[in-house]
Amino acid sequence: MLFFATWSYGQGPPSNDQAGGLPAEVVKTIEKRLAGEVSPSFALAIVDSTGTRFYNFGTTTTGGVSVDEHTIYEIGSITKAFTGIMLAAAVLDGKVQLEDDIRRYVPDTLDVSTLGTRPITLGSLSDHTSGLPRMPDNFNPANPNNPYADYSPRQMFAFLENYRPVREAGAQYEYSNLAQGLLGHILADVHATSYEELLMETITAPLNMTETRIVLSEGMKARLAPGHSNGRVVENWDLPTLAGAGAIRSSTSDMARFVAANLGYLPSPISRAIELSHQVRHNKAGEMRVGLGWHIKSGVNGDVIWHNGGTGGYRAFAGFVKETGTGVVVLTNSSTSADDIGMHLLDPASSLQEPNMRSEAIALPEEILEAYVGVYEIQPGFTLTITRDGQQLYTQATGQDRFEIYARSESEFFLTVVEASLSFQEEDGSVTGLMLNQGGREIPGRKIQ
Repeated sequence: MLFFATWSYGQGPPSNDQAGGLPAEVVKTIEKRLAGEVSPSFALAIVDSTGTRFYNFGTTTTGGVSVDEHTIYEIGSITKAFTGIMLAAAVLDGKVQLEDDIRRYVPDTLDVSTLGTRPITLGSLSDHTSGLPRMPDNFNPANPNNPYADYSPRQMFAFLENYRPVREAGAQYEYSNLAQGLLGHILADVHATSYEELLMETITAPLNMTETRIVLSEGMKARLAPGHSNGRVVENWDLPTLAGAGAIRSSTSDMARFVAANLGYLPSPISRAIELSHQVRHNKAGEMRVGLGWHIKSGVNGDVIWHNGGTGGYRAFAGFVKETGTGVVVLTNSSTSADDIGMHLLDPASSLQEPNMRSEAIALPEEILEAYVGVYEIQPGFTLTITRDGQQLYTQATGQDRFEIYARSESEFFLTVVEASLSFQEEDGSVTGLMLNQGGREIPGRKIQ
């Protein structure tokens, strides 16, 4: 395992505690995850008033090169925070308003239905209260390993034309990749450009983020850490239509600049837009408040403003606490979450998780496994599909990659990619549903196929 730290930007040398590096418990959990082949690498950045420190663990892949602050990772849904800032910039430039009805910005022939009298607004697309589902029900990827690649604007608008809302816009928080993708599409249209060109014009050029793109430059390709799931290299994800929901690739060097700008350490022409994106829009997400793209959690040292991200072979976290002036970036080329590391560094009361290991699994007869195969509805338009290949069960959520699940008992299974488990439920000898346990929540799913 290779580890090193570098210190950059700011005045003067780092203090002794800064030079000492990460908290011991963080180093320990990272080393354990590397040793258990949970993740090939971790790249971290800590930003504060003294500058930025980078901490890099592992290699890009087995036999690969050591990672550093210029290694490229997919950052997934952290893209939504960029989209929120782009929306805020468009508002401040007078191009759009947060309360604009989206019907002003979709094709004239499109009849977007609403429940009640409140329209779906640009702001509600960004703060997850639009009433649109997490994913459209006409999402049927030709390649499940790169699931968004062939989803087209025509399909997106066809879904909107036929969708009948189950709740009024603004009434409830429901995390939606579709809404954020639609918002990115609208913002690009308003500016008569592509989402990536707008991203570069609005954020990456002003902040001198030269390693943040959607389409990789040749240099970024050479520094890309391949994505991994359960120890195997998997395909990168492309999101041409829903780019605003999760298409960006970046490095800790660039993401540290992004976090520094959000903390006010890096003055720029988009400072006001960044501040607007932090403003709380609602508190309808359980313990979380929500801004434009950002989620906001109360911590022992102040509010943690954060977002995470995940694609088929990557997980990412970016967050900051204004009260302490500290920001954190965690990138890993693994489908196993690293949110707990980022959150713990910003909020010490937030505990580190003990990752599930494949070595803990027990073997079950194939006839027991076969009984669990089927489709389970978690909510309208969002299902978990359970499949089997020999003695291995897999689960695949709508719009996500397929992951192995491992037996802890005859009816309880766990994932290694996230801290989550599934318990299957029987009635009169037949499997009727499951319970998803994740993030302290128990979410039932009814077997529909």
